[in-house]
Amino acid sequence: MFEKVLVANRGEIAMRIIRACRELNVKTVAVYSKADANSMHVQVADEAICIGDGPSTDSYLRIDRIISAAEIADVDAIHPGYGFLSENAHFADVCESCNIRFIGPRSAAMNALHDKASSRVLARKAGVPTPPGSDGLIETEQEALTIARKIGYPVMIKAVAGGGGRGMRVAHNDVALVKGYHTARTEAEKAFGNSGVYIEKFIENPHHIEFQILGDTKGNIIHLGERDCSIQRRNQKLIEETPSPLLDKKEFKGLRSKMGKAALRIAETAGYTNAGTVEFIADDTGNFYFLEVNKRVQVEHPITEEVTGIDIVKEQIAIALGEKLRFSQGDVQFKGHAMECRINAEDPFGDFRPCPGRIEMYYAPGGAGVRIDSHAYAGYTIPPYYDSMIGKLITVGRDRAEAMNRMSRALSEYMITGVKTTIPFEQAILQDPDFRRGNYTTNFVERILSGAKFEMIQEKA
Repeated sequence: MFEKVLVANRGEIAMRIIRACRELNVKTVAVYSKADANSMHVQVADEAICIGDGPSTDSYLRIDRIISAAEIADVDAIHPGYGFLSENAHFADVCESCNIRFIGPRSAAMNALHDKASSRVLARKAGVPTPPGSDGLIETEQEALTIARKIGYPVMIKAVAGGGGRGMRVAHNDVALVKGYHTARTEAEKAFGNSGVYIEKFIENPHHIEFQILGDTKGNIIHLGERDCSIQRRNQKLIEETPSPLLDKKEFKGLRSKMGKAALRIAETAGYTNAGTVEFIADDTGNFYFLEVNKRVQVEHPITEEVTGIDIVKEQIAIALGEKLRFSQGDVQFKGHAMECRINAEDPFGDFRPCPGRIEMYYAPGGAGVRIDSHAYAGYTIPPYYDSMIGKLITVGRDRAEAMNRMSRALSEYMITGVKTTIPFEQAILQDPDFRRGNYTTNFVERILSGAKFEMIQEKA
């Protein structure tokens, strides 16, 4: 076992990694920006080292400063969490060259899947369907117009790097395509330092379904089932659940197995190791298409842990040590239903604007089947530089109805004052008849925001 691990991240995921290490009797080193000096992960880690100013470009994205901190603290390994440098193959190589184990996929696998365009090529090689679109990067607006007219509108312009909905635009005609092409490139350059975009057919009313995978260094790869992430706004996920209500429908019998096998073929073709997520979209007729591979632990990994009983972060550490997976695909058992709400410091009635600031009161819900992954506390000041997530509320039940009712109850207990949060909006979603029946797609939230329901939700809040 490693003796000491540096956590190259912040917030709730840093807390999650520290907790897993502590249960394994592994010491931890937190790195932090000046803006995060009072963050919980700094307080609970065995050691903490400041690596720069508030902006992530001056701290959490500085490979040189993170490696310097790792060498000063004499760590065995680095866990990158999600976001920041977690999918940076160069960072993984630098870690290994400094004799520091990188707790994540090997750089070769990351390079094979280094962006969404190359991932599409690999998926086709693995025999997995992808949406019709460009074979590579689109260099000019004329090339974009040619591709769009060939595959037919609507189309999606997508950044090859990053995620979280940035650098993505839907176009229904030539005028919107040209505008979206330039906007997506500019946004992608600012967010990821890479302006590259490609185009694919936009699947209307899709379901966003992803499969959690684990692969060891011995060639063994398994999946831990799916998560339905269709409740999202501007491609930012709000609520996730497992199993997927879509795949539980009788008319889609066998689709879960097909998608799981497709996820494994992609991972095997890439020579994937450690934890990752293969993302798909599915339509209402049972067709599914590959989207991308997230080469890291996902924000929503806790719901998979709750229905499988497998600690994904501990498995990441074991795989990085070179250990063989402790279970085969047949050993993975699924029990119950789990749901997660991302609690963000945003104003849902003010176009979801981020609301950094001081949390005056903080009371987290509890009880049977309730889990909180958070770094927040009363008196904590949310910095303006990073993601606005305060934490994740996870509930588990014997079935979907119990998980939903438990989530609604837990949301009603969650008290955060001083900043606006997404809690009232998520509570309203939990009460929506279509959501309760499992009848939703990725445009569910947008339909609520553009209709009369939104005014009713605002009045209740």
